[in-house]
Amino acid sequence: MAVLYPPAQPSLSGDVLTISRFLNSPTLVARRLRTLAEQRFISDVLLSGRIATTSGSVLYETGESIYSDRAPKSVAPGAEYPLTPISTGDASLAKTVKWGNDAEVTDESIARQMFSPVDKAMTKLVNQTVKTVDGVAMSAIHSAVSQNTACIATWTGGGSTPQILRDIARARGKIDALNQGYDPDYLVVDDATYANLVSDASVAALLRRENGANPVYTGTFPVIDGLTVLRCPNLTNAGTTSAYALIVDSKALGSMVDENLGGPGYVSSDGVGIQAKTIREDKNDKWRLRCRRVTVPIVQEPAAAWKITGVAAAS
Repeated sequence: MAVLYPPAQPSLSGDVLTISRFLNSPTLVARRLRTLAEQRFISDVLLSGRIATTSGSVLYETGESIYSDRAPKSVAPGAEYPLTPISTGDASLAKTVKWGNDAEVTDESIARQMFSPVDKAMTKLVNQTVKTVDGVAMSAIHSAVSQNTACIATWTGGGSTPQILRDIARARGKIDALNQGYDPDYLVVDDATYANLVSDASVAALLRRENGANPVYTGTFPVIDGLTVLRCPNLTNAGTTSAYALIVDSKALGSMVDENLGGPGYVSSDGVGIQAKTIREDKNDKWRLRCRRVTVPIVQEPAAAWKITGVAAAS
């Protein structure tokens, strides 16, 4: 019998073997989890700073001014320049938290439903991680940001009563008036407030007519007063009478602090963010899929955000 050298590559036969090969490759699983999680964390959008820690904690300063403590003075020829103190912000300490879940996928479910139970498990793991981490981040932002103005009239009204654009412009103007170099770029609202925003008659009258990008056709409201509109169901007090709209300068507000714990079998694109691991349990004929994120949100410049309160009608 003829002998082939080098031997041919092994071939895969059947969907079940292909799925098992996928689950046995942490790199492929991590790539799939990253695809599911891509651009879904609103916390990573609003807290755009990226800090990596190896100690499980981070020391940071909040509310640091962009100005020196003293203004410059007139300096006579040959005279000494005056000195000015350079104050820093208040020191704070935050500790990372490991958020994670496992899900089990049995050999029976794979044999009977093919890739569906694997895909559902990964999707739900990512969804829950996003919901949890975003909820923690939005709670941190809510606690840190105390600046607010009440809207002229609730955004739930009809006709000419709501003055949504003016409310947004006034709040943005408040941030600009701080003269700290902030440049707001996002307006964050919950789902109910978003529905009132896109359907408001006075706002609709200002939009371009018969435009394919009109929210009437697309269901999205990309920009108002230079602010990109984001819907966030995890916004603190979402769906209640205490709901508010949040204007944010995402470049200054804060950071997500991630920690790479390492460990055998864990894979991610850069050691932070979503981390994945697959564990084969031959004794029980099943796979364990793991999704985790080790992180903590920090708000470094609370003055870079402003709340618009009273947008929901009182009960």
